[in-house]
Amino acid sequence: MKPNDVVSNLPNNPTPNTHASVDSAQQEQQAGLDFVRQVITDDLATGRAKQIVTRFPPEPNGYLHIGHVKAICLNFGVAEEFDGLCNLRFDDTNPDAEEQEYVDGIANDVKWLGFNWNGEPRYASGYFDQLYAWAVQLIEQGDAYVDLQSPEEIKLNRGSFVEPGKNSPYRDASIEENLTRFEKMRSGEFKEGEAVLRAKIDMASTNVHMRDPILYRVLHSEHHQTGDKWKIYPMYDYAHPLSDAIEGITHSLCTLEFQDHRPFYDWIVEKVKSKAVPHQYESSRLNVDYTITSKRKLRKLVEGGYVNGWDDPRMPTVVGMRRRGFTPEGLRDFCKRVGVSKTDGIVDVAMLEFCIRQSLENTAARGMAVLSPLKVTLTNLPEDMDLTHARHPNVDMGDRVIPLTKEIYIDRKDFEEVPPKGFKRLVPDGEVRLRHAYVIKCDEVIKDANGEVIELKCSIDPETLGKNPEGRKVKGVIHWVSATKGIPAEVRIYDRLFTEADPETGDDYLANLNPESLKIVQAVIEPALAQATPEDRFQFEREGYFVADQYDHSPEKPVFNRILDLKDSFKPEKK
Repeated sequence: MKPNDVVSNLPNNPTPNTHASVDSAQQEQQAGLDFVRQVITDDLATGRAKQIVTRFPPEPNGYLHIGHVKAICLNFGVAEEFDGLCNLRFDDTNPDAEEQEYVDGIANDVKWLGFNWNGEPRYASGYFDQLYAWAVQLIEQGDAYVDLQSPEEIKLNRGSFVEPGKNSPYRDASIEENLTRFEKMRSGEFKEGEAVLRAKIDMASTNVHMRDPILYRVLHSEHHQTGDKWKIYPMYDYAHPLSDAIEGITHSLCTLEFQDHRPFYDWIVEKVKSKAVPHQYESSRLNVDYTITSKRKLRKLVEGGYVNGWDDPRMPTVVGMRRRGFTPEGLRDFCKRVGVSKTDGIVDVAMLEFCIRQSLENTAARGMAVLSPLKVTLTNLPEDMDLTHARHPNVDMGDRVIPLTKEIYIDRKDFEEVPPKGFKRLVPDGEVRLRHAYVIKCDEVIKDANGEVIELKCSIDPETLGKNPEGRKVKGVIHWVSATKGIPAEVRIYDRLFTEADPETGDDYLANLNPESLKIVQAVIEPALAQATPEDRFQFEREGYFVADQYDHSPEKPVFNRILDLKDSFKPEKK
């Protein structure tokens, strides 16, 4: 099975990573390919690979975020472009941190983003028997040993970037002794932390990842896939390359922080004498300003009550962005524009917002909602009437009925008693057009005892329905809803979660949380909007893009989340 509507089918309008090297960017531009696609092209041409097989290998210990979206688009995208396959594999080697909830959530996220994986989902835990057999093989070859040092001793003897490590006193134990100890580890005779299986490589290596890395540790934990079968679990760095080998992965794509792990990746695949020899390639991870993607820090936001769960629309998680109303098409377009680079950099969040707006322009139906209602009485409207107007100005989405009644609401910001310079909305004795309806004139301003404006009395020009008034020009157009037939709705106005482009600025990222990141207003919407189903997206005219909340919205109690406002500060590069 292959992905649906993947990155390769999106408009060819990439924006280079501004932090990438000039030479690398020029070479990629000349070839028309990023370095990953160039490698794949060369491998197919030389016959190193007959068919491309990639994988998306999440650890099911949390929710996917914006960084994972780029990895998904890259792995599934190149598989589609080169007529290959992409596996979904859960690298589930740590039962203490993993839950079935995350497994299910990750699969749903991948599908929502528009991709299908090859065959059934795979699990590293499905290979535990083979991984154990290979571990025994390594011991028999003299390439692994059981270390009985404490975790503190192992850490201390590992050395540093400037000092070599020290050999374990258990490093030269006999093969028979190591096999016996490893079997005791498996049978649960050791407590957690009492024994580990380590590769025997080089404690003096300049690459600390090659200093006898741990392959297995003791964990007396039940696994969400294998139950209580195992008392030992493989480390990620051991299980991952060998799972790639088992699955025949040709191009193991990961981020730059794994570059120093590649020598061990190659070492372990070579030592077990796997028939398939996967190769690892590293590219930059996705870093977006005003955003954090650390699972630990995101968890702190959730558990500390700073946000309303993992699917809070302010969160950079896929479930959060989905609930916010972001589209899978917009996210895929964003990842394509960011591109693939060998150099880390920071991407402007305005580019992400631009891509989401682009995806909404011709897919979001139009509607009117007043977020800060001010009552207007149309004194000479002869009777209530229903106006019919298109749901979208440029795309055929059918029509909607907009009731016009004697009493309506306009937004408070659309009226000023003493208007500032350039104000083109409603003023005393001034005229403005009601969107899709008549030109009205403000004849009287009514205030309460505190001097606050509570109502406007206006007259319509009956000759201006669907046409301009004669002999004068009316510049302003404002939105409105019926006061008697409009529907009350809760509208959640979301903004960026952090006030700083780099949330890590200062001593504590929590100090940079935006106190204005969520405002809840009681609005009035046109009746057609109340009939929306959860996740239906709209442009509230003159206000922004909104989505019917995934969980809380109903026709009886409408709830909408603001996706983005209508302003766009990002200017894509022209080709």
